[in-house]
Amino acid sequence: MYIIMVYDINVKRVNKILKIGRRYLTWVQNSVLEGELTLSQFRRLKMEVASTMDADEDSVRFYTLRREEDLRTETLGVEKNEPVWML
Repeated sequence: MYIIMVYDINVKRVNKILKIGRRYLTWVQNSVLEGELTLSQFRRLKMEVASTMDADEDSVRFYTLRREEDLRTETLGVEKNEPVWML
């Protein structure tokens, strides 16, 4: 499955969340990561994020697509990383 992770994390924890996310996904923009994961990888990612974030202060959203081909992206300006896939 193709996952997009978007987060709004307190500055005290933001680097930890980014580091966790980058072990699984590609960092594409500030507070946005994306990539292909298995179901077990996705579960591990969510568990690691949940144990690091503060649910009373922080927010993390996951958008799930069946496959990367279902995603259409368009970027204006500077790319953070080389895109994984682009139409």
